[in-house]
Amino acid sequence: MTRYGHVFRPGSLGTLRLPHRLLMGAMHLNLETLDDGGAALAAFYAERARGGAALIVTGGAAVNRAGAGGPGYALLTDPAHRAALGRAARAVHAAGGRIALQLFHAGRYAPAANALAPSAVYSRFTRGTPREMTSGQIAETLADFAAGARLAQELGFDAVELMGAQGYLLNQFTAPVTNVRDDAWGGDAVRRRRAPVAAVRAVRAAVGDGFPVLFRMSAADLVDGGTPADEAAALAVALADAGADALSVCVGWHESPVPTVQSEVPAGAWLTYARNIGQALRDGGHGSTPVIASHRFTRLAEADEALASGAADFVAMARPFLADPAIVAKSRAGRAATVEQCLACNQACIDRSFGQERVSCLVNPRAGHETEFPLRTVGRTGRYTVIGAGPAGLEAARTLAGFGHHVQLYEAADRPGGQLNLAARVPGKEEFAETVRRRVRQLADLGVELRLGHRVATSDLPSLAASDGVVLATGVLDVRPELPGTPLRHVIGYPHAFTAPETLGRRVAVIGGGAIAVDLARLLTADGTTGREVTLLRRGERIGAGIGPSTRWVALCELRARRVRMLTGVRYREITRDGVRITDAEGTERHIAADTVVLAAGQERELDVSAALRRAGIRFVAAGGAAGTEGLNAARATAEGLRAAYRIAGGAPC
Repeated sequence: MTRYGHVFRPGSLGTLRLPHRLLMGAMHLNLETLDDGGAALAAFYAERARGGAALIVTGGAAVNRAGAGGPGYALLTDPAHRAALGRAARAVHAAGGRIALQLFHAGRYAPAANALAPSAVYSRFTRGTPREMTSGQIAETLADFAAGARLAQELGFDAVELMGAQGYLLNQFTAPVTNVRDDAWGGDAVRRRRAPVAAVRAVRAAVGDGFPVLFRMSAADLVDGGTPADEAAALAVALADAGADALSVCVGWHESPVPTVQSEVPAGAWLTYARNIGQALRDGGHGSTPVIASHRFTRLAEADEALASGAADFVAMARPFLADPAIVAKSRAGRAATVEQCLACNQACIDRSFGQERVSCLVNPRAGHETEFPLRTVGRTGRYTVIGAGPAGLEAARTLAGFGHHVQLYEAADRPGGQLNLAARVPGKEEFAETVRRRVRQLADLGVELRLGHRVATSDLPSLAASDGVVLATGVLDVRPELPGTPLRHVIGYPHAFTAPETLGRRVAVIGGGAIAVDLARLLTADGTTGREVTLLRRGERIGAGIGPSTRWVALCELRARRVRMLTGVRYREITRDGVRITDAEGTERHIAADTVVLAAGQERELDVSAALRRAGIRFVAAGGAAGTEGLNAARATAEGLRAAYRIAGGAPC
């Protein structure tokens, strides 16, 4: 193998010999505590093992109840959760893979009622203050890490990884801002690193010398008062001294003001930190201890380049394995062009992991739902029609054709993709365009008949009635509010603003402040030399409501830096020839000067086609915007396209 020769070199993590150097990093999935005996968790990991991951690291399993990051976290003291984890390990082994259990304690990132931490320091992430741990509680927690490692051995796991990064408990001990103790566990650099080092020693004593122990460490906390660089380097050496077989290096906390995993962050941006830890290990006499680089690697080519540079010995990817479980197998077989590309959009993965909804993926909505939507082919080939080639329609057509059915896909526009095409124009979201191109290539390979520029009309009803079923995915229409002045020539809808931003004036007022309006403002101000003045006007109280928590703050920081005005709590009075009259949140009438007024105040379903189908008695299932606009985003649209295909073809229930 020459193309990814550095990735596909065998390597070892302690006694664990691996066929190559690409790992699947830990992700919390909200599958861990489902009442299904671990079936969904096992299916999820087994599919990634079959896809070629050298080693899978599970999402964090809490070593005790106080350490759980929320109700969806596996708890190692719960018999049902232990059984589910054991089932997952067996499934991975049956699929030919290897799996490590991540031992986890949230510390001050746990729900406020349970939170224990090195010190009682307020958390902006949880909006609560934890209780300071006693020396006895620290000792008990270290014993729980050891007990968790012994349990991992008993359940058949191939290794353990201690979570000591991203602002969780062991990382909190090393940071001066969260460890203000002055006892055996804090007060200077040596005492601050005592807890993570003691955790590794306790785990090593519990599992013996032959069982691989990994440690996920933070090389840069990216918060004021975080672990200093020299202390992180010293921690790495101390962890290796204590018995860690490998160090997985990452950066950032949930409270960090610096984006770390969002699409705006360039690929491999944090590799230098892995290089620094590797140098510290060499200087400390542990040059043979492998370093695992992580964060913002999405392609094998990027991993291969990182390994070739010598900055790391292994690379861990997480979200790319959501997007395509077979990323390794496809790339190894010379089919890298067919790999589903992670968009780093966070819509269905990181954002959901903060709540209780199953983690999934915009480009692969089967992720996390493998037991609901098993891969299969059909005995009898049917004929199905999909109306609309936006995200929902593309997914429905791909799924139906993948079953072996003949599929005809109608699209009223002259190009497929729907609103994905608008998103692709926003700096940092260019990969959305490649997703559309990839999907169109897949449909062509599957024999889908794609008819562009064809708006379904009454004359099409006989052929639709002759099909075995229809998926209606006609998308949405932009709402034109009932407001004096909307017919004026300088008032346009947001689709035109996205597709022809160069035609807009220097001063732009956007009526609306949701996700679409925020993306439009980012597009219009992307070139700072234009001097364009943009104002977002929103009736509600939150600009960007509906954008996920992991990305909204990044977008708003960007808009503030570009001096975009964002006014909330406004009442619209009138659009005038030179702007918009409003009443602001304080009740003061104001005139917002504008050369162009963009309407981005909402979306509504297109009802004409669904009404015609009902009148004709044609069986159909709606998906995406055609099913409803409440809470609509691309991730929901693709998931509904998948579900509609299974439902119309007699698969999974709705």
